[in-house]
Amino acid sequence: MNEDFYRHILEKQVNIQAVPSNQVIGDWVFDLLNLVFPERSVSHQYSLDEIKNSFSNLEKELVQLLNATKACSDCNNELVAQTFFKEFPALYRKMNTDISAILNGDPAAKSEFEIIRTYPGFLAISFYRIAHALLKLDVPLIPRILTELAHSKTGIDIHPGAVIGEYLYIDHGTGIVIGETTIIGKHVKIYQGVTLGGLSVEKLFANTKRHPTIEDHVVLYAGATILGGDTTVGHNCIIGGNVWLTKSVPPNSTVYHQSTVKVIDTKDRIQ
Repeated sequence: MNEDFYRHILEKQVNIQAVPSNQVIGDWVFDLLNLVFPERSVSHQYSLDEIKNSFSNLEKELVQLLNATKACSDCNNELVAQTFFKEFPALYRKMNTDISAILNGDPAAKSEFEIIRTYPGFLAISFYRIAHALLKLDVPLIPRILTELAHSKTGIDIHPGAVIGEYLYIDHGTGIVIGETTIIGKHVKIYQGVTLGGLSVEKLFANTKRHPTIEDHVVLYAGATILGGDTTVGHNCIIGGNVWLTKSVPPNSTVYHQSTVKVIDTKDRIQ
């Protein structure tokens, strides 16, 4: 390697934006979730003062993360953190609707404790909801770090820019992709392998609605692919497994993929 290459790497090292590690940013979210969902933790606060102090410390930590990121030099990070925690009770309420949707929708779910402690869908949704709230406060970079961290842990990829209503039910969840401009209504069920994506990945469409709209009370079964910003799945629809959609579907429709499956009885085979 020549001198110019070393100098190139040195220049990158000197000019790199200072950002806390993904683990440090993720730990802040885990601490917040462990506080409000003690089912996730073995360490609990049993006095009102301890609860208040924990929230105060988390707010201070958020300010420190925002200051350390330095992606927004003219932002009032103290105000951002105050606003986030002022609005957090409403966010917490939405997370509890997601728990309710899973408990009522999944025959295998035995308790809220089980969902909070073990379900990857609930973890991915919770990280998304926190990331989306920060994105709405114009926090740069951190929201995407959070959803990608959840993606790495659960296999569920939800862009923080997506708009998702209450009572979201994700079952299993592995391989789900929800794009940036997706809009999802209330009481929607999404199974593993579903893609809510764009028809085009060209950069010139970056500021347009590229991903579909899913209205209330829709069920998207495993492997369904729904593409395009002009594509709307109407309320109370059922989209079957492995369906490929690039056009809108009217409310109260059932869409399914028709395939041919042959079953051969092995007793009829000639040995």
